[in-house]
Order: sequence, then structure tokens, then C-alpha cells
Amino acid sequence: MNPHNLPYLAALARLIAVAGLLYAPSAVYAVDYVSVGEGSAILYDAPSLKAKKKFVVNRYMPFEQVVALDNWVKVRDSKGELSWVEKRALSSKRYVFALTPLLDVRAEPDPGAARMFQVRQQVALERLESTGTGWIKVRHQDADIGYVRSTEVWGD
Repeated sequence: MNPHNLPYLAALARLIAVAGLLYAPSAVYAVDYVSVGEGSAILYDAPSLKAKKKFVVNRYMPFEQVVALDNWVKVRDSKGELSWVEKRALSSKRYVFALTPLLDVRAEPDPGAARMFQVRQQVALERLESTGTGWIKVRHQDADIGYVRSTEVWGD
């Protein structure tokens, strides 16, 4: 090995290491969502019952889970606002809600498929599964099942 190439090889190794750090997290980053359970939940500005109360949210409201502590979860809503909620108020059952004013729920994961029903903006739908093709299988509280585009709902 030529000793004159050592600075070049060291610089190249650093560049590869930095590139790995920059791209690796985005490749493995997965967003975890949670939903409010059967009752309503209070959102706080800190993880304490003595903290300032921000809002009360209805059951099934989906949130992105940011941090989980013993009894508290820091969550992000669809507008990007961060809050704390008691862990006991959350459910492992996943829900999404419509972002568009009127959302078509289709019989199949295809924009040309028959419309099963429609829901208004921010109506919660139980998330059953992702098709992996940009569509989500959902269930309405009336038990009707269909598919929605993942880009038209929050919580997936």
C-alpha cells in the first residue's frame, strides 16, 4: 500500500461512516401510533397530573407516539402539536381518522372500486391492516369494512 494514499483513504472512510449515519436512521425509522381507548383523555403540557391541561380528546383519537415513560406517553397530533397523556387512557387498538372533508371508503384497494360508504372529516375508523400498496383496510363503528388511501387519513 502506498503511504501517500493514507490521508485519502482515511477521508474516504470518514465520508462513508457519515453517510451511513445519515441514511441508516431513515431506513429503519418506524412511526408508532396509539389511540385513545374507550373513554376520553386529557392532554397535558408535561407528564404530571399537576401540569397544565391543554385539551380533552374523544375516544379513538389517533396519535403518533413520541416517547413512552412509566405512566405517561408523549404524543403528536395530526397538526404536529406535542402533548402528554396518561398511558392508561391509550389503547393498543389502532384507529385512523379522515383528513379530507368527505372520505370515500372503497370495496377494494383501488380508486376505481365501488364506494362502500363515506365518512366526514375526523371520523374515526378502526385500522385493520395495511395492504402495503398505499391502502388501509378499515372498519367503521357500524361494522362496515372497506379500504381507504393511507394519504387521506391520519394515524397510519
